[in-house]
Amino acid sequence: MRIFPAKQMPLVRRVAGLLGIGLAICAAAGGCRSLGPTTIVADRFDYSAAIADSWKEQALLNIVKLRYVDLPVFVDVASVVSGYSLQTGVSLNGTLSTERAVQGNFLGAAVQGVYTDRPTITYTPAMGQNFVHGLMEPIDPRNIFFMLQSGYAADLLLGMTVESLNGVRNRSTAAGMMREADPAFLRAIALMREVQAAGAFTMRVEEDKAKGSSAVLLFRREGLPADILDKLAEIRRLLGMPTTSQRFTLVYSPMRGGDNELTVNSRSLLQIMAAFSSYLDVPAAHLMDHSALPAIAQPAGDAQGGMLHVYSGKEKPADPYVSVHYRGYWFWIEQGDLRTKRALNAVMLFFTLANTGSKEPLPLITIPAQ
Repeated sequence: MRIFPAKQMPLVRRVAGLLGIGLAICAAAGGCRSLGPTTIVADRFDYSAAIADSWKEQALLNIVKLRYVDLPVFVDVASVVSGYSLQTGVSLNGTLSTERAVQGNFLGAAVQGVYTDRPTITYTPAMGQNFVHGLMEPIDPRNIFFMLQSGYAADLLLGMTVESLNGVRNRSTAAGMMREADPAFLRAIALMREVQAAGAFTMRVEEDKAKGSSAVLLFRREGLPADILDKLAEIRRLLGMPTTSQRFTLVYSPMRGGDNELTVNSRSLLQIMAAFSSYLDVPAAHLMDHSALPAIAQPAGDAQGGMLHVYSGKEKPADPYVSVHYRGYWFWIEQGDLRTKRALNAVMLFFTLANTGSKEPLPLITIPAQ
């Protein structure tokens, strides 16, 4: 055991004090060894918001590209792996000399810490036969009417997703050619929104051992006011449905079916996106150089006419719901345009419902975000 002279005791005390501080820092760092739990709250919501925003932008960009007869491309975020590390250290060094030493006393202390956040994000290009087939395959009518039950307005959803109901035709932009909707179709889907709000129809899936599952649309009569009953009767007349039946099986077909069927000629996801793109404001310069499909006039009485709107301009919008940059212009949807926002959300939901998955081995693009 070494006995220090009295004059050196203050220095010894300072060394002991710094050593105690260093040990306290090391203990605190040791208590923070597990970084994972502390990052969940921030990372989960930040990554969720970033993926949602990029998904909206990708959907809108591909809608815009279809108006320019450009190839839509989809890239999925396959995985996000976050890696964290925290390294801490404390070092103390010094020299305690005798009274006669020339160099005198020396004491040094250092504290260091290194924090690293290194996520790895994996992207999967959507391609292959299954993906293309999923884009071109008509949406299952059951999914359309289940979305009606979940609260989507009938005139908006049916106006976007079906070519015809019981052979009564919707507005169409197939192959860039305009076909106006039958007045009976526009009137029928407008009335369906009103009876939908009154809870006048509902859906259920019935199982049959021979035929499998089938979706059934049920009309109510009991407990409904007279004006709703009148609107139901008018819907039946417009769509050629019998006045006595209350139960109709949903069937995919471009033609009218049997008396107990409601035939739905549903669109594919690609058709839905192309129909959405017809409500895009194309810059005049792009119309003049014929790089985009021409503007389509909205027919009078169209339930969607003038209500879906994708704006365009040279300047980036200040606070849009979603915006993308394409061919030197910005295209966006306004925050206050609830109808167009719902329409874009419906497109994204239908994308998840469509069979666009691929079991084929695909190339992966992995980009470490430094």
